[in-house]
Amino acid sequence: MTLIGIHSLFKAFGTQVLFENLSFTIESGDRIGLIGPNGSGKSTLLKILVGQEKEDSGFLSKKQHLKIGYASQSPEFEEGLTVEQVLSPTNDIEALARARILLSKAQFADFSQQAARLSGGWKKRLDIIRALLNDPDLLLLDEPTNHLDLEGILWLEKFLEREKRGFVIVSHDRYFLENVCTKMIEINRCYPQGLFSSVGSLELFNERKAAFLEVQRQEEIGLKSLVRDELEWLRRSPKARTTKSRSRIQRAHQLMEDLSEVQQRNKVVKADIHFNASERETRKLLAAKGLTKSLGGKPLFKGINLTLSPGSRIGIVGENGTGKTTLLKILAGMITQDCGTIKYADDLNLVYFDQHREQLPDHVTLKEALSPTSDTVNYRGQTIHVNGWAKKFLFSPDRLRLPVGCLSGGEKARILIARLMLKPADILFLDEPTNDLDIPTLEVIEESLSTFAGAIVLISHDRCLMDQVCTQIVGLGKHNEEQIFSDISQWEQALQKTKTKHVELEKTKAPSPPVVQKVSKRLSFNEQRELDGMEAAILKVEQEVARIQENLNANASDAQKSLEYYKLLALEQEKLDSLFNRWQFLIDKASQ
Repeated sequence: MTLIGIHSLFKAFGTQVLFENLSFTIESGDRIGLIGPNGSGKSTLLKILVGQEKEDSGFLSKKQHLKIGYASQSPEFEEGLTVEQVLSPTNDIEALARARILLSKAQFADFSQQAARLSGGWKKRLDIIRALLNDPDLLLLDEPTNHLDLEGILWLEKFLEREKRGFVIVSHDRYFLENVCTKMIEINRCYPQGLFSSVGSLELFNERKAAFLEVQRQEEIGLKSLVRDELEWLRRSPKARTTKSRSRIQRAHQLMEDLSEVQQRNKVVKADIHFNASERETRKLLAAKGLTKSLGGKPLFKGINLTLSPGSRIGIVGENGTGKTTLLKILAGMITQDCGTIKYADDLNLVYFDQHREQLPDHVTLKEALSPTSDTVNYRGQTIHVNGWAKKFLFSPDRLRLPVGCLSGGEKARILIARLMLKPADILFLDEPTNDLDIPTLEVIEESLSTFAGAIVLISHDRCLMDQVCTQIVGLGKHNEEQIFSDISQWEQALQKTKTKHVELEKTKAPSPPVVQKVSKRLSFNEQRELDGMEAAILKVEQEVARIQENLNANASDAQKSLEYYKLLALEQEKLDSLFNRWQFLIDKASQ
């Protein structure tokens, strides 16, 4: 069943056209990953679908009574409201029950927390839950993995896997898209219809996209040959006296227009990103021993030892609140540790990338942000005019007078990377450098970081980037368990083990589920008894899931046992989903 039909949609902001003549359908059960370059209008399209923006031309056709849930890129909540009040402002019993069920699914342990004071990752979770509150037919998620830590992303993947509804997700997280989406749509002017879609995984999409673009390049070669022949014929000045000669002249001009259009589509422009190393030959750049830090009396980490040499590429991972950014700033000399020592090589050049974009005031112009003191920049001993420098990062010169506050998150990230490239560095400290960047730019950054001659310390929730760049992973834990891993998958396994160890402790802190205070006439005696015991039933299955997961991790090397545990885990997950659905059914029936 078609939920939404998009017909010849056109949208522009001033002279900047986002997309034109855009047409496709969203079917019931579609799990769509929506990708495309920065500025192609992905977020704007979601806002049009939900009714927050208006298209300039074209139209939408929607299924009657269609319910859409929408989670924005940067959610904000009213000051003073708890997470429970955000979802159930009237304290209606039925609404409160559904709110608590959804909060439990999202792993909220304290429903009385102030929503406005949550971390970025937990705000994301709450906004996704808010989007699900009215049981929508279609879920729209704009950059849902931004600000989530790796554990949060893994939770979201499992959460979406269990949800029995379609969704459209705007994301640049390649592993996330690969794991949750069954259809990919890219908005890009390199395609004749302005988009390219493919049913299947992101990997399959990339294969089909590459094949399509190769055919389009071959089409350009063929058109060049035809146009060359026609131009030669035109130079012989044929007299357009006959119908045949007039027709051929018209055909020649049409071929030239077709060639120009194909050439424009085939033109690939990528950000020109190359980080500037200082070419130092020192073998040891930094040596840290026993680094320990607490914040507000709460221990973040202790006893961390690290050595950085040219070519070191270290990734720091951990749940929100484990001190990733704090450790990065300590290594960069921006804040001091409580205990431990750091020794730096003489005259070391340290460069830090800030995830919160604090270095970019909204009032400065794009030109001032790219070249604060003059009309030129000095890059690797070469003087480059700001117009040329802007083009390297996909900014046209006519936008240089725009204030930074008018730019998208991806464009602001590109400005910071441009500034970063001007600084000769022995060590790059990068805190979430890829937020809001499109996939082609991510691939350029990966290549540049992999060939950087100095050392890199990197925090990122982009698992693909970490796998491509990092040679060592430092994992921080909520219970001060710091470990060294070879890659992200090894860290994910260790995270699950740690979570299993502490599951009993966390369960004792879990909030009580909603309970109807008096026996409802709508429920039978057995149904009321079932509702009263629902908390214990869910807790029991969750503990069994944790136990099976622990056995699975312990027997990862045994293929036969692993297969058995995977089957058991799938059965218990089905039981858990069934219990949540039954809980909702009983609450609904009791409230009628």
